[in-house]
Amino acid sequence: MIVLDAALLLLALPVLFVCGYLGLLALLSARVSPPPAVAPTARFDFLVPAHDEEGGIARTVRSLLAVDYPAELRRVVVVADNCSDRTAERARQAGARVIERRDPERRGKGHALALAFEHSLQEGFADAVVVVDADTVVAPNLPRAFAAHLAAGAQAMQAEYGVLNPEASWRTRLLTIALALFHDVRSRARERLRVSCGLRGNGMCFSARLLREVPYDAFSVVEDLEHGLTLGRAGHRVHYVGETRVLGEMASRAQTSRSQRRRWESGRRDFARREGPALLHEGLVRRDPVLFDLGLDVLVPPLSRVAALCLAGLAAAGLGTLAAGRALFALWPWSLATLLLVAYVVRGWQVSGSGARGLLDLACAPLYALWKLTLLRRRPGESGTRWIRTTREGGTR
Repeated sequence: MIVLDAALLLLALPVLFVCGYLGLLALLSARVSPPPAVAPTARFDFLVPAHDEEGGIARTVRSLLAVDYPAELRRVVVVADNCSDRTAERARQAGARVIERRDPERRGKGHALALAFEHSLQEGFADAVVVVDADTVVAPNLPRAFAAHLAAGAQAMQAEYGVLNPEASWRTRLLTIALALFHDVRSRARERLRVSCGLRGNGMCFSARLLREVPYDAFSVVEDLEHGLTLGRAGHRVHYVGETRVLGEMASRAQTSRSQRRRWESGRRDFARREGPALLHEGLVRRDPVLFDLGLDVLVPPLSRVAALCLAGLAAAGLGTLAAGRALFALWPWSLATLLLVAYVVRGWQVSGSGARGLLDLACAPLYALWKLTLLRRRPGESGTRWIRTTREGGTR
């Protein structure tokens, strides 16, 4: 029993460290005061990378054209990337400028963004660019919030990224809480710590000056993580702009999102193995909290895996305690890790604003976690870079 106790104690230490990190972020996740508003003088290019998005692209363009900002200081540019449908036509009809990209050998969001950034810099209109996904509705104050942070010195920014259709199913309601944890709770705390909140792929903003200084060169399936790391190594942190948001449409059924989620989870896992330890080492050697925190963030496993480890460790320590007739030493770190994880999830529920219904939906969390764990197995023949459109269930808009 002593050997079992020691083994469980050693296994608990890394899990306790991860849960302690998440618990600290939850503790520091009070909303950060935004900088003062400024007169609208900064010019923006809203860039929308799109692949076969004829059903929803018009809604996204209309949302961007309706923001509370002078029309002469903003443009909406859609990059129709290797499309086989009417995405370009629908975007033009809605009022956007359109760049049609045809390159079967180099496919994916990263390549579409690189082309969009290149065009924006060449034309010289915009002081900053904002990246918005093609299934997204934005808050009216989006450019004003970014303009205030630009005036305060920020060069790279990330808006809150939430769920557009939370009431579609129990799955999207759970995703509302999950994204509140990953995109809002963590980002608030990291902004308070003055480290990089990271890039989330949707609702990103970069100054033109930064794009010239640090050219975009991220083409993997986790291009947002990749570029966030590049910025961190170049000495730039991503500022969190939590006073505005973008809302993306999420798949309500497992079969419509399985391929995309599996590719993203596999891409993040591979990225963590390749870059996580190096980031921690660089952060320590350079005494750079931004790099060290980027390493911590990318090495934190998916919440489903952390929860499974906590429950398994707590159960093993509990059974060992019953068999020994006394409390094993390992019971205490496993219990503490579980409590910290629960506190983190509760904070996400609170921030999500999902109310009592959200608490009920958390009862479905074990099913969702089990589904997420199955995604960690990469299927033969799945590509890590190919742009595969996720089916939208709402139909044509």
